[in-house]
Amino acid sequence: MTFGLQCDEPTSRAILDAAADGGVTFLDTADVYPLGGDLQTVGRTEEIVGRWLAGRRDQFIVATKCVGRMGRPKWDQGMSRKHVLDAIDASLRRLGTDYVDLYQLHSYDAMTPIDEALEALDLVVRSGKARYVGVSNWLAYKVARAIGRSEAKGLVRIDSVQPRYNLLFRQIERELLPLCLEEGIGVIPYNPLAGGLLTGKHDRESAPTDGSRFTLGRAGQMYQDRYWHADEFDAIEHIRDLAKSAGLSMTTVAVGWVLANPAITAPIIGASRPEQLADSLAAAETPLDPDLKAALDEATTEWRKGDAAR
Repeated sequence: MTFGLQCDEPTSRAILDAAADGGVTFLDTADVYPLGGDLQTVGRTEEIVGRWLAGRRDQFIVATKCVGRMGRPKWDQGMSRKHVLDAIDASLRRLGTDYVDLYQLHSYDAMTPIDEALEALDLVVRSGKARYVGVSNWLAYKVARAIGRSEAKGLVRIDSVQPRYNLLFRQIERELLPLCLEEGIGVIPYNPLAGGLLTGKHDRESAPTDGSRFTLGRAGQMYQDRYWHADEFDAIEHIRDLAKSAGLSMTTVAVGWVLANPAITAPIIGASRPEQLADSLAAAETPLDPDLKAALDEATTEWRKGDAAR
């Protein structure tokens, strides 16, 4: 989601090259990306990924999403049959492929009956335009209801969820993750680094760094509202001490902590420069010591309970 605004195309391609060299085989994007853009930039990220994929599509699992607003007409958004079927065709054109491996509803659209959305996803899979379908940013009860409706109507099943999850946002441990374990649903969480705060690079005494997630277009304020708080910075200091004692970077610890949960399939990592990938990728080769995992759990218990104000 950084490609096309936070990163220009040469940098984006360099990041993808570094990811491929590091063993990454799963690429996730969305039609509304790049993050922080507007109606003039939507689709740009898919186009960059599509150009990079040319000639090597079979080497990667490719995922994208729809629901976000893609144009001025009111119907050019949401999870209606019309929009989902229009959106998949547009994404395939931008990605330069006949199909995606995973097609996801990016958020929940309360204006569309859930049966209509599931029927649209069923059509996408039956037409060969996607292999599997999933959802992102859905509450556990909505995922459970979708499973029940798809079973009752004989429609394609939700096979994955993409929630926000990190040491500073743990609410999904209460209901969503147990549901996914019980139902065999893949979990591919985003924001494992809390928008970069868990790298430890930000200073609470200074304004957010220009060019970071915390200043990026329309998304900057959203990220500040999520994470830029005194309590979070206090937790960062505790996590920094634990990481230092373990001889690991904060990034490796944060991504490793997400990976350590048995419900997690794989966290989605992002970067604005190729060299930023190294510490994230190291987490796959450096399983957390159980004592470190327990200490991190204890240090961030507050963020498991949830905070209605945020």
